[in-house]
Amino acid sequence: MYDFLTGPMLWLTFIVSFGGLLVRVVLYIKGLSQQLDRVAYRAHMSYGLKGAFNSIISFLNPVGARLWRIRPGFTLMFFAFHIGIVITPIFLIAHNVMLQENLGISLPALPSGVADFMTWMAIVAGLLLALRRVAFPEVRIVTTAYDYLMIVITLAPFVTGLISRYAIGDNQFWLIAHIITGEIWLLSLPFTKLSHVVLFFMSRAQLGMDYGIKRGGMKGSSMSW
Repeated sequence: MYDFLTGPMLWLTFIVSFGGLLVRVVLYIKGLSQQLDRVAYRAHMSYGLKGAFNSIISFLNPVGARLWRIRPGFTLMFFAFHIGIVITPIFLIAHNVMLQENLGISLPALPSGVADFMTWMAIVAGLLLALRRVAFPEVRIVTTAYDYLMIVITLAPFVTGLISRYAIGDNQFWLIAHIITGEIWLLSLPFTKLSHVVLFFMSRAQLGMDYGIKRGGMKGSSMSW
C-alpha cells in the first residue's frame, strides 16, 4: 500500500492536480471578454503587468489592504493558516526525502521544531476560521456544509501527519492515512473552491490590470475608457 501510494498514485495525483490547475488558469484567461479586457491588456501590457503585480503584492501584505487593517484578528488567523498549509508541506524534511527518492531533487528543509510549530499553527488557525463561520452571523449566513468539508479536507493531512509524527497509536495506519488525505487534498485543488490557490492570483491580477489601465492608471491618455 505504501509503495503504491508514494509511487504510481503520487504521480497520478500530481498530474491531475497540477494539470487541472493549469487548465483552470487557461480557462480563466479564455473567459476574459475580448472587448472589455483582452483588447486593453494586449495593447498596454506594461501598465497592466505593473498594476497586476501591485495588486497581488498589496493583498499579500498584512497591512497593505484596508481589509486586513480593519480586522486584525481575522488577518492573523488568515495568514497563519495559509502560511502554515503552504510552507510546511513544501519544506518538510520527510516530503523532501520522497522528492529525492522519486525525482532526485530536494528543497531546503525546515527544522523539525519549526515544522511542528507551523503545523500546529495551521491547525489552530483553521479551527478558528471554522469557528468564525459559526460565531458571526454575516459569515454563517453564506456558509454551507461544503465550506466545512473544504476545511476538513485541508486540515486532515496536517492532523494525521502530526499523529504519525508523534507515533500515537498504530504509526503505519496514521502514515497511510496521512498520505491518503494529502493526496485527496491535492486532487481536490482543481475541482473545488480550493482552486483559489491559483485563481486568487488570476483575479487579483485582473483587478490590478483593470485599475492600472482602464481606471486611472493611464488617466490623461487618449483612451476612451
